[in-house]
Amino acid sequence: MSIETTPSSSPDPEWERIVGGFMNSPGAAPVEKPSTSVDLMGDTPLTPAWTKTRSGWKGRADVGRANTVRGFRKWLRRQGSEHGHAAQTWRGLVRITLWVQGTEGAQVIAARHELQQTQQDYKAAKWAHDRRLIPGKERDKRRREMEAAFSESASAMKDYKAAQREARTRRAVRGAFALAPIAGVEGAGLHLLGAPGGLAATAATLAALALIGRRTTAGELYTDRDAKIGDGDRMTDDMVNRVYRDARVIPADDTLRLLTPCTLTADGKAWQVVFQLPSGIPAKKALGAREGIANGFGVSVQQVHQTRGNREDTIHLRVSLKLPFSSKPTRGPLLDAEKVNLWKPIRMGVNLRGEEVFTSWVERSGLFGGEPGSGKSAAANDLLLAAALDPTVRMYLADGKAGADITPFEPIATMYDTDGDPDRLLEILQYMWDVEIKERRALAKEHGSRKLTEAMAAVDPRVCLAVLLVDEWSSYGAAADQKTRQEMERLLRLIVQQGRALGIISLAATQKPDSDSVPTGIRDILSIRWAMRCLTPQASDTILGQGYASAGHNAQDILKSQRGVGIYMDGEGAEPELVRGDYYDDGEVAAIMGRAYELRKAAGTLPAVAEPEVTILDHLVKAASSTGRGVVTRAELFAHLATVDAEYVRTAEESDAAYNARVGRLLAAALDAEGVSVEPVKVPTADGGRSMGYRLEDLHAAR
Repeated sequence: MSIETTPSSSPDPEWERIVGGFMNSPGAAPVEKPSTSVDLMGDTPLTPAWTKTRSGWKGRADVGRANTVRGFRKWLRRQGSEHGHAAQTWRGLVRITLWVQGTEGAQVIAARHELQQTQQDYKAAKWAHDRRLIPGKERDKRRREMEAAFSESASAMKDYKAAQREARTRRAVRGAFALAPIAGVEGAGLHLLGAPGGLAATAATLAALALIGRRTTAGELYTDRDAKIGDGDRMTDDMVNRVYRDARVIPADDTLRLLTPCTLTADGKAWQVVFQLPSGIPAKKALGAREGIANGFGVSVQQVHQTRGNREDTIHLRVSLKLPFSSKPTRGPLLDAEKVNLWKPIRMGVNLRGEEVFTSWVERSGLFGGEPGSGKSAAANDLLLAAALDPTVRMYLADGKAGADITPFEPIATMYDTDGDPDRLLEILQYMWDVEIKERRALAKEHGSRKLTEAMAAVDPRVCLAVLLVDEWSSYGAAADQKTRQEMERLLRLIVQQGRALGIISLAATQKPDSDSVPTGIRDILSIRWAMRCLTPQASDTILGQGYASAGHNAQDILKSQRGVGIYMDGEGAEPELVRGDYYDDGEVAAIMGRAYELRKAAGTLPAVAEPEVTILDHLVKAASSTGRGVVTRAELFAHLATVDAEYVRTAEESDAAYNARVGRLLAAALDAEGVSVEPVKVPTADGGRSMGYRLEDLHAAR
């Protein structure tokens, strides 16, 4: 074995580095490199960010207090059960007592029973011997039996006394053995610390008894292996692994690799953790097991939120402590907004974490859907109301279900249809393709660009955004003939495809998501999706895309009480999340639209489109649409016509028959003058009867 050494004359690089500054510039102190707290090598990936800030420590202190309160409440709940410390202490005391008593008690009882039996035998023999009228030989025999019984009784008494002495001795030894530690601890505590030491010794004694009695009579031990967040228990590593095993996400002999500790959020509303799945298990399997995972945590499916990480094996898990979005929505921000710039991202609502969800609609298009009453119209209003408060935005609105959702926007809309008329929708689409698209393409060419941008709008007032809403496309398609439907579909596809770069935001909405709700070729190019509550997973996939329901994003799971809540996907490839849109009631919508009208009036951007001539057939269609039954009786029609034409108003002296005859002749003459041929038929009334009237489909067919 040899040891290599460096000759003393050889230079030492480390020493030269240390003293080099002193030798090169005498009197100057060496300059130290500034230290940095950035973990460039990623050596501490599990160090939480909150440990590096004062506010983080303050937040964790709040979380610690919340955990302490929850732990105390859980301890209190445990005290009322057989696993409570009082019950454990009592069981321990009983078991110590039984041990001290031992089995000698049974021997004493057996000896006493034998003694009592022999005494009864002796009394019986003595009674038989003491009879007077007994022959001598028989008396001698009975005397011998009495003496034998007395001898057995005396022997039994001796055995009984011996059993008692032995039991007392052994019990005393065991009692001394059991009480010696207690007396020793109490004495030492009192001697060393006085009363506090005695209290500590008493607590130690009670804890020891509770430890002895921790197992119930049935042999059960208290354990939190079945603990659930829904029962107030805190999330632990063991709980997470147990839940994912029980949900059949990972095998029974495998474990999850937790990348972060299980922590309560700073606001105390949810538990969260990030973990890696074992090799070979895709994230899709975990995302599709929400029901089993929710069952394991003891919460609703709505309270479990899982998302993929940056890798396929990483899952971000969040479990809310209460049902999300169960509180009343907060005040909508547009109520306080003086003006909106739609070129900028706008707020669409709040997510599970209470964070605001902002979306940029420039060069985007969207599809909103959900069953009736799910809040679809309110969600679409988030975009429409924001667009209304931008006085430069042009609005083209069409409602196929002939409802009143877009009625407040009529005064500021460039073109609109509220009757579900496919010819009117075709007119709107044709105008956008022939006029809007053409003008915008020329503007982009004039600015030397292939698209319109916010920078162009800042210098050229002609550059602006436009919003196209088509609500219930399937209703338009059902009411149109084959040729009209094909032309509408062609124009809508061209507007969505080419108008996106020219500042046209297209939005489709439906309350019956199916294959006919929006043409497939158009649905695939609508990038932003918002699925409200749906009746089936297939309806949810119609809005979000195929496979999202099986991957854990199923709008069927949304509860009826969560109106306005939907699965929101901000563009293709984005991770869907549960979002509640901002809600504005009718009064708030009216207030916002009043402000929007004044803004556009001041800016000179109110629509200058001439109102089309309203025909008698238009009045019939509107009257039939307003009933909500798809039909209108003659009485309902006459009442509607009386509000638009004084000739249809009933005079004071007219009887019912005279009024109906006169107005009927006026209506027939007006229809003949317009060349409209539609005959009245029997239709259902509002109270369940039948009367003469008109069907909405017949009126559409007469156009």
